[in-house]
Amino acid sequence: MPSQISLLVAHPKELIRAGLRSMLASSPVKIVGEASDAPSTLTLARKHKPAVVLLDAALPGGDAFELARTLSKPLPVTKFVFVTEIDNPTYMARARAVGAANCLLMGFSLRELVTTIENAAAGKSVSGSSPYARIAASMEPRDARAVRDSGLTPRESQVLAHVAFGLSNDEIARSLEISVETVKEHVQNLLRKLAVNDRTQAAVWAVQSGLV
Repeated sequence: MPSQISLLVAHPKELIRAGLRSMLASSPVKIVGEASDAPSTLTLARKHKPAVVLLDAALPGGDAFELARTLSKPLPVTKFVFVTEIDNPTYMARARAVGAANCLLMGFSLRELVTTIENAAAGKSVSGSSPYARIAASMEPRDARAVRDSGLTPRESQVLAHVAFGLSNDEIARSLEISVETVKEHVQNLLRKLAVNDRTQAAVWAVQSGLV
């Protein structure tokens, strides 16, 4: 019999945690701990070293995305799956920026949840037409005609996609594994090439051009 996948659930609502316990009771996934806020998640994750952490994107007591980044250092094998009640592209982009395996909208089925956890534990890249997959793909280098005509380099178009999703320079730097100063340089270059005044106008251009 295959070994179970250890899971830490981090969600502030007891009702949600109880529902997840019930859903996963007969699955290959074993819940090894439950946390209701960021500090307890940090403590339990370090204690149990789970294969996967299921994190509410709006977890109280700290920034859930920064928490995942912090935990990824002492727990390099642990994978992170975010859940959110709000269909917010910025949440999904921030999840992608910290290397999350997936980001699910609440209302998922048992099959979808178990498959997501299994794929995360196995290190499989997200694929398909899910919102997270589409956003993750849009954050990769692009070579669309609109981008070529603008004069943007593939890296500048990639930075622009991150900007369009509302990520900060620090988050973009971590996502692309480059320095903050390099991010700032790319942002200044793309603003100049697009002939826009600020990040908001650049984000509008990205949306209108189909970049994101």
